[in-house]
Amino acid sequence: MPSPKSIFLTKLSIFFFLVLQSIHCQANVPQLLVADSLFAQRSYKEALEIYQANYQLGIYSPAMLLKMAFITEGIGDKEMATLYLSKYYDLSPNPQTITKIKSLTGQSELVGYEVSDAMRFILFLVEFKEIIVGGLTVILIISLIFLWSKGEKLTEARFYWPSVLLITLIFVTNNFLKSQNAALVTKSPTLIVSKPSAGGEMVDLVEPGHRVKIRSSKDIWYEVEWKEKIAYIRKDNVTRL
Repeated sequence: MPSPKSIFLTKLSIFFFLVLQSIHCQANVPQLLVADSLFAQRSYKEALEIYQANYQLGIYSPAMLLKMAFITEGIGDKEMATLYLSKYYDLSPNPQTITKIKSLTGQSELVGYEVSDAMRFILFLVEFKEIIVGGLTVILIISLIFLWSKGEKLTEARFYWPSVLLITLIFVTNNFLKSQNAALVTKSPTLIVSKPSAGGEMVDLVEPGHRVKIRSSKDIWYEVEWKEKIAYIRKDNVTRL
């Protein structure tokens, strides 16, 4: 039977792996500070280059998305401005964002921006993901220190389950807590059809600005939810959020 200290070291190794992974994800924070400084100095092109590089890596915040939308709208790229605002809406849903997207796309009504109570809760968790992971990590450290201090006195497995649970929660939160899998319609016009083929019956014909929830991928098609129905849309007509 493994000794408590060997179990402790195993869990400690896993813990440091998770910490290093988290540090890696935040490695570009100094770059973002530089970009914010450039934005404040109205060096928008240089700031946008840094923002976009980090966005491609999945590193962004609501404030950063608003700045990217502001810059891209200013240079006349309404498609990218709409994309960033739509992504911003995922993190902070509000009517003002919808109004702005309607203005950019020339739409009077938009589909796909409805947010249920359950989704709002998930978005809340996503927004505070780093704080949640940090809090769980602190509790895990305290748990590991407690186990180490007791040494050979704790021989039953039940004493180690809280630490195992915390490690699992940190891993799941850090890797799987994400906003909904959605895409923004970016081509004009875009066909939404009943089957993943050119012969599928037309369900709707839409303009850029609408959003669809992606269910699965089938060759050049996405299976999506559209107005509470299952439909299909070509991948080259949308941009994933």
